[in-house]
Amino acid sequence: MVIAVNENFITMDPQNTGDALSSGVQTSMYEGLLIYDKDLKLMPGLATEYSVNEDATEYTFKLRQNVKFHDGTPFNAEAVKINFDRMSNQDNNLRAYRNYKYIKSTEVVDEYTVKVTLTQPFSAMINKFTTGIISPAALEKYGKEISKNPVGTGPYKFVEWVQGDHLTVELNPDHWNKGAAKVGKIVYKPVPENGSRVAMLKTGEADVIYPLPEQQAETLGGAEGVKVERTPSTITRYVSINMLKKPFDDLRVRQAINYAVDKDAFIKVVKAGYGTQLESVMSPTIAHYAKQGVYEYNIEKAKQLLKEAGYENGFTTEIWGNTNSDTMKGMQFIQQQLQKIGVTVEVKSMEEATLSDEIYGIKSPEEAKMNMWYVSWSSADPDNAMRSLFSSENFPPAGANTAFYKNDIVDQSIKEATQSSDEAKQKALYGTVQEHVFKDAPWIFLAVDEILYGKRANVNGVYITPSGGIYVREAAFQ
Repeated sequence: MVIAVNENFITMDPQNTGDALSSGVQTSMYEGLLIYDKDLKLMPGLATEYSVNEDATEYTFKLRQNVKFHDGTPFNAEAVKINFDRMSNQDNNLRAYRNYKYIKSTEVVDEYTVKVTLTQPFSAMINKFTTGIISPAALEKYGKEISKNPVGTGPYKFVEWVQGDHLTVELNPDHWNKGAAKVGKIVYKPVPENGSRVAMLKTGEADVIYPLPEQQAETLGGAEGVKVERTPSTITRYVSINMLKKPFDDLRVRQAINYAVDKDAFIKVVKAGYGTQLESVMSPTIAHYAKQGVYEYNIEKAKQLLKEAGYENGFTTEIWGNTNSDTMKGMQFIQQQLQKIGVTVEVKSMEEATLSDEIYGIKSPEEAKMNMWYVSWSSADPDNAMRSLFSSENFPPAGANTAFYKNDIVDQSIKEATQSSDEAKQKALYGTVQEHVFKDAPWIFLAVDEILYGKRANVNGVYITPSGGIYVREAAFQ
């Protein structure tokens, strides 16, 4: 089975991944103690059951027995401890640390029981136990090169990765859920150009393509042997604005560029009508969503705000993004819109790994060269939608707050929400976060995506999840 996607993969280390595409490919090879199904519901993975103490600081997991990693290493409580110790150690500088930093200790109770103790209650912790568990022997053998040599317990095992061309996995005959996946080999191919991806689906050179270009959904829907699938999504699309850089340190400038962008036109032109306006910091499908409204398209108001901020004649800036066709179209749309208020935007596209390194590879926030970044973010829970992107603890390189946004009320509200198990209190606190962020405008708020993907009519059991993951645990041909 060939699955064609729109970007290159960055890493195959599930504990140090920041992009949904790499993460989606990893789920074929790796499993967490818990795993998400195709609808993002939690289900047992490498743990068969778990219990939590009353104040939500101790999680005890019963582990699945007779499971082996792809290199033959046995899976047990010791393997879990090695992985959790790796993620909860700040010195390892892994992206998973922001979710595992609350772990005080991971204790081997017996061969198939592990107890995780937190320093404080963390309301979203149960969702974080979905992070892939890596073979301890492979970690020792490869070190940091584990990012190119994945060894997990999943239904598929790694064969090869030719960067920029393809990544191949083959069926794991010893998987604990034998028979669910039936395809012997899957080849993931990055194909950034929309037309090429569509042509591959039409000719059968690709069995699944994601994303399917919105502009071609209707014509493809009538093509013989092809199915067009739609999924409501948790993916928000926005432009991240670096608030540490002039003129974006001025609220009036950030609000002005929000008023200058016609969101309806964006959805119509860039997304071919597939999507809805982003009316908060996250998708309405996520718990504790609080609708904020929109920055209405108002050129005069935008010009007035720029004038008040001292930029009556506009300014020149850059927007960054990756090289895929949809991103290019989106950046050019922003460029054209902002030109109407005298803001000249230079479009700068980079290959995905280079872009990621430019944004996250900095040593300090002051080093950041990014002005604006056309990007999307997917979340399964409100913690990932808010703490990851708006807590001042998560400035790059430590996290994904690429706007370098800092608001003391937001920081405090996020902190209290993560420590509370009271749903009503969480909802109120996350509502406060959304209200302040929307007003402070660290982004140009654009849209919530509708996921479109195409597959050959004989493909079964392959789904794109609402967060943009690639679910192949039941992959089969009719």
